[in-house]
Amino acid sequence: MLMRQPCPDLQFAYAPPFGASLTEKGTQFSVFSRSATEMRLLLYNKVNDREPAQIIDFDRQTDRWGDVWSLHVPGLDAGQLYHFQASGPWDPENGHRFDSSARLIDPYAQALAGTYQTGKDGLVRPPKCVVVDQSFDWEGDRHLRHDISETIIYEMHVRGFTKSKTAKVKAPGSYLGVIEKIPYLKSLGVTAVELMPVHEFPIRDPHGQKLSRPNYWGYDPMAFFAPHRGYAHNSKPGAQVNEFKQMVKALHAAGIEVILDVVFNHTCEGNEHGPTLSFKGLENQVYYILSEGQHYCNYSGCGNTINGNHPVVREMIFHCLRHWVHNYHIDGFRFDLASILSRDRKGNLIPNPPMVELIAEDPMLADTKMIAEAWDAAGAYQVGSFGNARWAEWNGRYRDDTRGFWRGDGGTLGPLATRLAGSSDLYQHAGRPPFCSINFITSHDGFTMNDLVSYKNKHNEANGENNNDGDNHNISDNYGIEGPTRKKAITTIRDQQVRNMLSTLLVSQGVPMIVSGDEARRTQKGNNNAYCQDNEISWFDWRLVEKNADLVRFVSGLIEFRKRQPTIRRREYLTGHPVDGRKVPDVSWYGAGGHLLNWEQGELAMTAYIAAPSRIDDPEGLGRDMILMFNSTGDNKDFLLPEIGRGTQWNLFVDTAAESPGDIYPDADGPMAPSNRIIEVSRHSLQIYVCHEAAQ
Repeated sequence: MLMRQPCPDLQFAYAPPFGASLTEKGTQFSVFSRSATEMRLLLYNKVNDREPAQIIDFDRQTDRWGDVWSLHVPGLDAGQLYHFQASGPWDPENGHRFDSSARLIDPYAQALAGTYQTGKDGLVRPPKCVVVDQSFDWEGDRHLRHDISETIIYEMHVRGFTKSKTAKVKAPGSYLGVIEKIPYLKSLGVTAVELMPVHEFPIRDPHGQKLSRPNYWGYDPMAFFAPHRGYAHNSKPGAQVNEFKQMVKALHAAGIEVILDVVFNHTCEGNEHGPTLSFKGLENQVYYILSEGQHYCNYSGCGNTINGNHPVVREMIFHCLRHWVHNYHIDGFRFDLASILSRDRKGNLIPNPPMVELIAEDPMLADTKMIAEAWDAAGAYQVGSFGNARWAEWNGRYRDDTRGFWRGDGGTLGPLATRLAGSSDLYQHAGRPPFCSINFITSHDGFTMNDLVSYKNKHNEANGENNNDGDNHNISDNYGIEGPTRKKAITTIRDQQVRNMLSTLLVSQGVPMIVSGDEARRTQKGNNNAYCQDNEISWFDWRLVEKNADLVRFVSGLIEFRKRQPTIRRREYLTGHPVDGRKVPDVSWYGAGGHLLNWEQGELAMTAYIAAPSRIDDPEGLGRDMILMFNSTGDNKDFLLPEIGRGTQWNLFVDTAAESPGDIYPDADGPMAPSNRIIEVSRHSLQIYVCHEAAQ
């Protein structure tokens, strides 16, 4: 029989690492609980075992230091399966929900195995925790440390990326499947993948029944430190750890960074009617924000809210980020509903929240990209005011203003110009540069790019909620017919609008984010909330890459141009004032007729003249002046090249109204602008010209 013993290396000045830590002679188990009266370690021999092979009691006198319960079990190695079990007060009115029969997931578990099990006894047996050996041959891999100003993000779902049979990979829907598609990602030119949640989350509900609507997206966390076992090709307990590392190593070898979408705002334990799986059964009133003791504040919209600014929870989140960076070589994080991290223990929004500041100032995370979804489900909206310059933000204003302009909404010309120039109205006042703006037009949450130009209304009937779920404010259009059509006039304008929005995105100051499949016209058939669609609605149909090869070429050409053109990825805002050493302003705005733009006239056509950066910001002199002509009206318009461009050679780069291959010249070596400087720009289209003389 295995016996507990004090860890021989324990230093009383410091608590041992939380979770399960391998030592030379066994495994150290440590868990936080302030109010527990008893703590037990449950050890299992096999994944499907319903009952533990051994139960070891923590000794309150020798195995507890402050609020940390810790014991060392000799002879236990990697692969050991376990749960915690805690006894304590059942006193919901005062925030305590201990259940001495509950099997509890270790909050610091580094891997899970198995599924939920139930029986006639009514007990919920959650997946088992796995003791993990983190050793791995990285073969010299290091964090890539791409400058965020040069980053191009590709948001994707690990399973959905290769689950379709059309992917034709050996390991569909897995970390290894992603590896097989790296050549495609590299050819597209993106510099980072942003993975939708890969930490552990339940696919089945806590009672062991398969959900009628499965948890496909993964925004319902169960174990923050553990890579999702469902994305492993090998079903062996703990295999997901090395497979995930293999994926990261392969992506890094291709020059692609890995950013994780993390959900430190709630857990899958739900509200007071939800199951006790982990945090509730260890220290409910510490881990969650409570109202009147027994009720859960629901700022996440998912039943509960993580108490992110409690010191114990802050430490857990902080350790979790370091864990992913150190053990998995992760390059950055996107924080789902990040405004919850700005709430105090009572749920009030506070200035300079400790959790946000701790993440920004940690020296171990200094080279790690931090991206906030700067709002929550309870009305907080902090776009432009979340943290300091260490934090970038999903810019929801960019999405809405760009969609509105290309749909032809009045009053959107000025906002579009501001977004194109880096959103100084949001970030400059706090001393934050343009790359704090993560620009996007679509994301996993909402319509795909194809559906944005094909549907006026959401069509979420497949979700089983009578089409009541999902956002009704989509700023979309169908241009005459709802959904698919073969009408040439409609398909033509849809094609142009897709090119318009992708072009705008990839020439804007800031950091662009593209959603997986948008470059190939992936559709969700009008579903703008496909959180539960683990099927062809969500999966990448790889036949589209060939079917819409012209658009894939168009997007890769835009990305290639952006990478080599510092004019559109500045570190400073466009101001309208002359660039150092030149007489021309860094940006000038004109109407279609060549006159200086009057922002009050409600026009939907404009010319933007963007000058190359100064040699201080562009020492190699790679930057070129650019002219962008936007026409969101329903009529073709003659644009007059502004006088500022006379005497230079201007070549076409993009014409979104032209058919491939004339829609893009990746080397910006298309036809020269006519000598009379008059250029016809088709309705609902964009043309971009590039100067081929170096800035003087």
